[in-house]
Amino acid sequence: MPSSKSRLSQQPYPELQLTPPPTGPVIKFRPIIISGPSGVGKGTLIQMLHEKHPGMVTKTVSHTTRQPRQGEIEGENYFFISKAKFRSLISKNAFVEYTYFSGNYYGTSKKTVKDQTAKGMIVVLEIDIEGVKQMRKATDIDASYVFIKPPSFEELETRLRNRSTETEESIEQRLQQAKQELEQADTPGLYDMVLVNEDIAVSYGKLENFIWRLSADMMLKRGINHGTGRITGD
Repeated sequence: MPSSKSRLSQQPYPELQLTPPPTGPVIKFRPIIISGPSGVGKGTLIQMLHEKHPGMVTKTVSHTTRQPRQGEIEGENYFFISKAKFRSLISKNAFVEYTYFSGNYYGTSKKTVKDQTAKGMIVVLEIDIEGVKQMRKATDIDASYVFIKPPSFEELETRLRNRSTETEESIEQRLQQAKQELEQADTPGLYDMVLVNEDIAVSYGKLENFIWRLSADMMLKRGINHGTGRITGD
């Protein structure tokens, strides 16, 4: 796959569909951490995974101190909390990672990730590059990491401006952050896969295949057959 790189073998698992097991022990799959600059399409890719595989793929809800945008729902898009409450959770080491951007905190709860993983779900998280660095260095959660790139910086700027949800100041902040993230994305050992999102359907197929290969490899190592475990062919 010329637009992506992966540490896993490139042999595909065609038309795989995750299904809950009829019996047997729960397999704790690795969480999938997805990051990339604002406007790159990572949220859309995560939503597509969740909608196609609702029985096995789940996304956690992060905490933030920013105000809700129009149409956002408490507990579905974010948990919207005060800065005082967020700082209290930091002091209790309650987050897998957290960051401070544009005057607000964002964080991912450890409990949420562990609870979903314990149920045999594949947890997909959207976490920025600084959060990935935190997780790589100081977390007990064994995850796989994917970075989504735009086809060009100019295309990213166009996507951000077309959203019409940001002020000019906010757009400039996000573009500046994007430059820094794109410069760091290819750092050896930081991401397991780097995917260029030029076409959302093609990118989704590559991301899905990466996750299914990862899950299938884990199951095979534990002696679970495709036909009797969680992964079945359509």
